[in-house]
Amino acid sequence: MSEILIAPSVLAADFANLQRDIEMVNSSNADWFHIDVMDGHFVPNISYGMPVIEAIKKHATKPLDVHLMIEKPERYIETFKAVGADIITVHHEATVHLHRTLRQIKDVGCKAGIVLNISTPISVLEDILSECYMVLLMSINPGFGGQKFEPVTIDRVKKLRKMIDEQGLDTLIEIDGGVNQETGKQLVEAGADVLVAGSYVFNANNPVETIAGLKSLSR
Repeated sequence: MSEILIAPSVLAADFANLQRDIEMVNSSNADWFHIDVMDGHFVPNISYGMPVIEAIKKHATKPLDVHLMIEKPERYIETFKAVGADIITVHHEATVHLHRTLRQIKDVGCKAGIVLNISTPISVLEDILSECYMVLLMSINPGFGGQKFEPVTIDRVKKLRKMIDEQGLDTLIEIDGGVNQETGKQLVEAGADVLVAGSYVFNANNPVETIAGLKSLSR
């Protein structure tokens, strides 16, 4: 039985009470803070930038899992490290020289991961998987919170789990989008290791209990 990691997505927090919500996550069973960075180009939405991440880092007692939904993320790796990123994931679709970018992330002292959109085949990871601490599979189309979970993700998790096991790696599988207790259970059974949850956590009557419920999932 392996432990499931939970990463509440700060994008769904109340930004008028951000410190309160950060402290809630600190006090919960969550493992990481998930930080979605959007540039209005790679995805249609714009989220937040360096000053907000730096402010989160000052109060967070858990690692920052920074998901870059931006074009040419290699331009900003050093900056995101400087403001507090512990894990940096970049989209396969957003950078031409992916291998170089992953090495760049590791060279600044962060853990490196790849993100795949729903339409990107799992097979593109075959020759680069060994460079990844983690693979993040989008279970929605990136750019907006609160979207409905796409069921095709379950089969994608199974394919990726098989690839990781066949290569004898410890690469983590993270899922972002539409995660709740029901979809979380399906994802964990399929082989997921890390669940990102935004509105499901922050809109809950009792976010700490909601996080605990997700954390209780195991395979």
